[in-house]
Order: sequence, then structure tokens, then C-alpha cells
Amino acid sequence: MQSSGSASIIMNNFAIVPVSRFAGSSAAIRRPKEVAYFSYDDNHQFHLDERSIRYYYPPKLGADLSKGFNTFQQLDDTADDHLDSLLKTIIDLERRTSTKCTADIVTWRGMMTKIMATPFDNMNGFEMNATRFQDSIFIEENHEHKLESKKAQHNQSSRPGAPSQDLMAYWGYKFEVLSLIPDQWDPTSREFIEGREDVIVNNYAQYCSVVKTGIGKAKMVIGGEVDALWDRKPDNKDDSINWVELKTSAEIENDKDRLKFERKLLKFWIQSFLLGVPKIIVGFRNKNGILQRLEELETKNIPTMVKKQGRGTWDGNLCINFTASFLDWLKQKITGDGVWRIRRRERSAMIEIFKNEESGHGDILSREFIQWRTQGSVNGDEDVEAAKSSTARVD
Repeated sequence: MQSSGSASIIMNNFAIVPVSRFAGSSAAIRRPKEVAYFSYDDNHQFHLDERSIRYYYPPKLGADLSKGFNTFQQLDDTADDHLDSLLKTIIDLERRTSTKCTADIVTWRGMMTKIMATPFDNMNGFEMNATRFQDSIFIEENHEHKLESKKAQHNQSSRPGAPSQDLMAYWGYKFEVLSLIPDQWDPTSREFIEGREDVIVNNYAQYCSVVKTGIGKAKMVIGGEVDALWDRKPDNKDDSINWVELKTSAEIENDKDRLKFERKLLKFWIQSFLLGVPKIIVGFRNKNGILQRLEELETKNIPTMVKKQGRGTWDGNLCINFTASFLDWLKQKITGDGVWRIRRRERSAMIEIFKNEESGHGDILSREFIQWRTQGSVNGDEDVEAAKSSTARVD
């Protein structure tokens, strides 16, 4: 623990290195189980239903992933949505089941991906905000840092003759459109399937799954977007769902490309592991964005594939053990009222945690959620006002 001298900030540090102390058999994991879901429609409006669920149908090889770039309808994500949609979905779940949705950690899949990848991702930092409320720690991305990171990435100059960052991002969305249909194969028209190359790409619509899962001693509720269903949801809600994650990558032409792809597999694996997505379909494209081939990967087999067939650039069990240890430590540090910052600087050997608001929950928790959770209290309104208060900021 460190104090910043005259300032009143107390800094707690979790050491990332040596990572060897997290090696060995993985900590206990709880299979992700979908407990709720929500959709954003084509206008990115929130709905507590499955309207934006999509189904996988193989795309046509040779497709030009750049087609339609000039008509791309891209979502403006500069607004800070906090955890609002996830919390609305939890409220609905609790209302329907008359049971409190309990967890040690409540967050988006993206936050857990950053944490799990930390031992093998030295290039990317992160900043998150966290607060404890009714024995759960709620974690969101620090929006200011997110915008700064996106701006820095956007301003990176491409190599001479290489596609822009915006175009390469579009290739991923285009691949999704080429690979998705709105219903199962049988009721979907041949005309629609063959006309997907001409569909205007719009990344407003999303289906988001909310799962209960756990790593080590930490029980978690995580929300995140899933791309598609392989077939259909099972009738038995305890059975696994055959989700499909869609990814694009440059064609592998040499050892350097193979090493780069192996490192990309770390994020591919973590993202699907966290939500219980069993299959990843990678569309390999050439340097001009022409779709060359497809490869199906079973999520559970990726760490073994990297260990036995690759360069061993990362270890899945180590990522799990690191996350279990970090979350145990986090639960001990984030106690009581207030807002904390969780920060890992680029190339840093530690994750820092410090309190930057002494009271309340900042804007991490919506007023609606706090009201729902405190409505049984005699002083419900006062509880809400106290929870939203964040005037005592630490400099």
C-alpha cells in the first residue's frame, strides 16, 4: 500500500509479475449460464426481449469486406451508458423471479476480458470505476479513458499502402452481416441469403446475454453481446446454448503472421469463455479485405492448441488463476461506500486501486436500480439520495 504524500489518496497495488506464481491447474470455474438477456434494435433502442438475436449461415468466400464502407451506419458510442442496460435487465429478472440476483462482481464482459488478459497483454492499459452496493462490486469502464484510447488508436498512422483503422474495423462488421440471417435456415429465403453482400452494414442492433458464472471464489454476473446462434436455444434452460462468435483475421502467410494470430487468440478465447460461447468462426481475409477461408474453433480447445501446437505465448490456466487471485484481493480492498478507480497503465507491472469518491456510487449505479433495491427500506428516498451523492471527491 502506498500513500501519495500530502494527498489523501491511498494506493493499493496488485502485482502482476512474476506471473509464474499463477501457474498450475486452474482455479475452480462455474460454467456460464444465461439467466437473462436484452436487445438493442436497429435504432439502438433497448428492449427486454430477443428481437436482435441472429443465426449463423456461412458467408460466400471471395466476398469483398470493403463493399459498402461508404454507407456504413456506425453507432455513435461517445455517450457514457454506464451499466444502465445491464442493471435494467437485472431489475426485470428480480421482478420476474422474486429473487435477488446475487454476485460478488457485476460488470460487462469487456471489463473481465481486460482483467483476464492482463498477464499476457503488456501493451494495453485500462481504467475502470467500481463501487460496492449490497455486498456486490459493480465495475464499469472509465469512459474518459475509453474515449482517449479510441482517439489514440484512430490517430495511429497506417503503414504506406495499408488500409485505415476505420476500414479494418468495418471488415469485422461486414463479415458479421455476411454470416448472419434473421431466423433459422429453413424459414429464411434464398433471396435474403444470397443478397447479404448488398445489405447496408449497421452496428446498432445487438443481442446481449446476461450470465451467472464464477472464477475461483468469486461469483459473477456478466453481460455481453453474442453474435449468433448455431441452431436454436435449448428447451431446457440448464443446457448450454450453441452460441457462435464471429471474428476476422489476416491470412497467415508466415511465422510472424502465425505468432500474431496466436496472440489474438487470447482475446478470442477469453471473450467466448466468459459468456459460455462454445464455437468461434474466424474469417481469414487477404490484405485487400477479400474473404479467403473460414476456420471453426472450439473455444475449450484453444488453450491446449496454443500450448501444444503454437509458441506458448499465453496460458489459459494462468489467466484463470490470475483472475481468481485478483478478484479475491479486490473484494478485500473495495469495502463500504464510495467509488474506486481500477487502473493498469501500459507496460505496468501492477494494477492500481484507489478511492476517488468518498461517498455514494457516482453514476455507476442508476437511480432506478438503487430505488428498486432499496424500495423495502423505511427511508427509501433518503437511501437513494445518499447513494447518488458523490460530493466528497478526493483530489
